Amino acid sequence: MRGHLGSRIAQIIPTMVLVSVLVFCLQQLMPGDPALVLAGEERDPQVLAQIRAELWLDRPLPVQYLHWMGNVLHGNLGYSWRIREPVSQLVIEKLPVTLQLSAMAFLIAVAIGVPAGIIAAVKRNTVWDYLANAIGLAGLSTPNFWLGIMLILLVSVQLGWLPPSGYVPLTEDWRQSLATTIMPAFVLGNAIAAILMRHTRSAMLTALDQDYVRTARAKGLREWGVVIHHALRNALIPVITLGALELGTLLSGAVLTEQVFSIPGFGKMIVDAVFNRDYPVVQGVVLVTAFLFVVLNLIADLLYVLINPKLRDA
Repeated sequence: MRGHLGSRIAQIIPTMVLVSVLVFCLQQLMPGDPALVLAGEERDPQVLAQIRAELWLDRPLPVQYLHWMGNVLHGNLGYSWRIREPVSQLVIEKLPVTLQLSAMAFLIAVAIGVPAGIIAAVKRNTVWDYLANAIGLAGLSTPNFWLGIMLILLVSVQLGWLPPSGYVPLTEDWRQSLATTIMPAFVLGNAIAAILMRHTRSAMLTALDQDYVRTARAKGLREWGVVIHHALRNALIPVITLGALELGTLLSGAVLTEQVFSIPGFGKMIVDAVFNRDYPVVQGVVLVTAFLFVVLNLIADLLYVLINPKLRDA
């Protein structure tokens, strides 16, 4: 187990280097000249040349990349070209917003999707199974932006229960903070709950057909004890993998949902940065998001061992 964990940790460095190269090269394919965007209506050649020299845009791409990576290795993600603030400071400001929204959405998804998948598998080919699959299909088929708008119309405009948009930090007023994030968290968690339900059901059906489950039932154990303690522990392995990937997707920023609810998280920040050709912000956010993805997959590997002791000697 230690060897496997050590190899996974060793893979972080080449993975992050590859991600940095990809994000740096791919954003060069974006149309438009950042210097022209920053210059505004002032298109004087001397001004443009000064901007390009200041931002290292007049250097070859390999030199630009090495300059950027050198700063990153020293903890400097660069400065936003548009608002002249450190990218690391912007990430620190937006990360708590995205973490709160992602955590709430993921908890909602797990609370709905995993129990629904278990019940659908145990009650296969019954009304409960059909109902869970129908709800899962509806969750996968409903666009997040449409569901968000409908919730705003119903819950905020018609019923007046929750604010329609905006964000209040937890440190200021935790009640108001939960009130402003519960609807967008439900919108995000709804789609993930459907995915988790379908994968949990599939994994549980496979586990329930195994010999060790039949043996546990033959011993006279209670049905739900067999389901939870024997079948579920083995069925959760693929679900954990999927959950780590989906949580990483949430942390990368839910662009449409954050736009609909005016949540100032990663998604809104990176959209603004792309439209304004603010390359350092795009690079910084993608690099941080990729690191979070890698860390979440590492945590998933540790959870495998905690859930399934047979993997400890692997």
